[in-house]
Amino acid sequence: MPVKMVAVLGASTVLWILFAVSQAFKIEISPEYKTIAQIGDSMALTCSTTGCESPLFSWRTQIDSPLNAKVRTEGSKSVLTMEPVSFENEHSYLCTATCGSGKLERSIHVDIYSFPKDPEIQFSGPLEVGKPVTVKCLAPDIYPVYRLEIDLFKGDQLMNRQEFSSEEMTKSLETKSLEVTFTPVIEDIGKALVCRAKLHIDQIDSTLKERETVKELQLYISPRNTTISVHPSTRLQEGGAVTMTCSSEGLPAPEIFWGRKLDNEVLQLLSGNATLTLIAMRMEDSGVYVCEGVNLIGRDKAEVELVVQEKPFIVDISPGSQVAAQVGDSVVLTCAAIGCDSPSFSWRTQTDSPLNGVVRNEGAKSTLVLSSVGFEDEHSYLCAVTCLQRTLEKRTQVEVYSFPEDPVIKMSGPLVHGRPVTVNCTVPNVYPFDHLEIELLKGETTLMKKYFLEEMGIKSLETKILETTFIPTIEDTGKSLVCLARLHSGEMESEPKQRQSVQPLYVNVAPKETTIWVSPSPILEEGSPVNLTCSSDGIPAPKILWSRQLNNGELQPLSENTTLTFMSTKRDDSGIYVCEGINEAGISRKSVELIIQVSPKDIQLTVFPSKSVKEGDTVIISCTCGNVPETWIILKKKAKTGDMVLKSVDGSYTIRQAQLQDAGIYECESKTEVGSQLRSLTLDVKGKEHNKDYFSPELLALYCASSLVIPAIGMIVYFARKANMKGSYSLVEAQKSKV
Repeated sequence: MPVKMVAVLGASTVLWILFAVSQAFKIEISPEYKTIAQIGDSMALTCSTTGCESPLFSWRTQIDSPLNAKVRTEGSKSVLTMEPVSFENEHSYLCTATCGSGKLERSIHVDIYSFPKDPEIQFSGPLEVGKPVTVKCLAPDIYPVYRLEIDLFKGDQLMNRQEFSSEEMTKSLETKSLEVTFTPVIEDIGKALVCRAKLHIDQIDSTLKERETVKELQLYISPRNTTISVHPSTRLQEGGAVTMTCSSEGLPAPEIFWGRKLDNEVLQLLSGNATLTLIAMRMEDSGVYVCEGVNLIGRDKAEVELVVQEKPFIVDISPGSQVAAQVGDSVVLTCAAIGCDSPSFSWRTQTDSPLNGVVRNEGAKSTLVLSSVGFEDEHSYLCAVTCLQRTLEKRTQVEVYSFPEDPVIKMSGPLVHGRPVTVNCTVPNVYPFDHLEIELLKGETTLMKKYFLEEMGIKSLETKILETTFIPTIEDTGKSLVCLARLHSGEMESEPKQRQSVQPLYVNVAPKETTIWVSPSPILEEGSPVNLTCSSDGIPAPKILWSRQLNNGELQPLSENTTLTFMSTKRDDSGIYVCEGINEAGISRKSVELIIQVSPKDIQLTVFPSKSVKEGDTVIISCTCGNVPETWIILKKKAKTGDMVLKSVDGSYTIRQAQLQDAGIYECESKTEVGSQLRSLTLDVKGKEHNKDYFSPELLALYCASSLVIPAIGMIVYFARKANMKGSYSLVEAQKSKV
């Protein structure tokens, strides 16, 4: 039993070793299974093993054809190289590797193709617009042909497509083509033809090779519409010049060639430029001239016939048959002989007056120069030209004029709205004035127009004036006065000579609606501030002037500001204040009276002879206010039934024969517009004593004493006030003796 177990274990070990060996020995080939190679390229197949240190390799084709390749083996790797690839390499190749008793094999299939170049685009001829052309798309050296597809595009448009799948399979390189015939149009300019060839190498895994060729369309248009322009004319004078310009349409732009037809119809080449200029033409230069437009695909021609005529003998005088010359200017008259090589010249006036100019002859020209033209130069001048036996004469009229300055506009005064103004327009130093016209316009409206058609007595320079009167309005501001002077030159010129002056209108408006505002009021208490503000309308804006009217009526200037301000008014500031709005057109005035009032002060209420009187006495009650002249004095007697206002004269009320009922409280009210002040006193009236004589000596003595006391009291009051003003009072100083 143990012997069998050992045998079994030994056999198992050997099998496991053999299995392990067989598992480690492997073979690989790259590329795997299948590959593609282009004819002419180089390709290598690599066979390698693992699990064997020194394997043996062998290569063969599946049908035992020649390998047509080189084998190189190194260690566990063997490489089969095909260089270059050819039709003979299109096989399934097998690589066999032997390691001891082990043998492994792998196969790979090699497909070949040929697609070496981009397709070619060929045309049957130049692409001429409007003419059919055949385009061929060639795909050269293709294999296998049956897998080829060719597309032909014009721009984005597919023109044709062809597949060669029906072609028989042959192992050879073939060139295949696709043909399309089309007619180019002008819209094809800028487009391109695209020939795209596709070769499907492997239909199983959709391997695709693609090549394309792009060719821009080069279109051609044969020359056409060939035209010739001739300047100045096809009929020329001998010695003249002519310029001929040729144009021709085509693509590419045609080249221009000029030629002249000879008598034998042979074309004599003259120029390769578009413009042909011929100078100093002779009669033998007459003939037919041919212009031909040529490009790559065609030619087109046009013809013109030139006729050169014999040059006639003529006389010309410049600047013309009539010349206008301003007094003081210079005039040059030129006489030219045309068609004569050696002319002779002579100048004269039509009236055979002396020539005041200088004559110069040079070749075929003669000039007469009149320096500083005057009235004596106003003539018809004749130039006589003699050529061989023939004499021709040409006349020109010189007319003198004077119109040297622009007109002058003057006005009688400033322009004020609604006020008539006279304007005159002066044109100085005019000749001939019987051709003069003056027009005066305001804006586009004609104010006046005048023609000076009176006969001229003598040839002289004169100044002419146009005068008119109009009433300006504010609407005229912004307009202009235009003085337009025209000097008509008769038949000399179609348009008259013209000068003008322009003066913008600025219409003034006299000041008006002058207004004064007083803030807070024209009646004020002394010490109060006040603002007097003035405004006035006018154009230009009026200047404001404040003045104070003095007692003699004259005005005292105070300020040129719009507002006159008193920060603290005084009683002396009362008066009449005048505001004037002033501009160039006038003055507007407005006045206001300013009243400065003072509150009543120092009111005095006195009674004479005293506050205590007897029945039948005469009593005078006086109320005065020393510092305010315009004061209302109101005397009243107080009573339980109401105050009774007393009729006072200048603040004094007289009670004649006082009665007991006149006793009581008397009140004085001093009143102004800004305030008032009260004073009161009590009057005592005693009854008569019947047992004593009314005119007793005692009473007489009392009257005498009172007549002395009252002045004494007045003097005491006076010195008391004086003491109050000084702050002290001295009886010593009150009455000093004068020695």
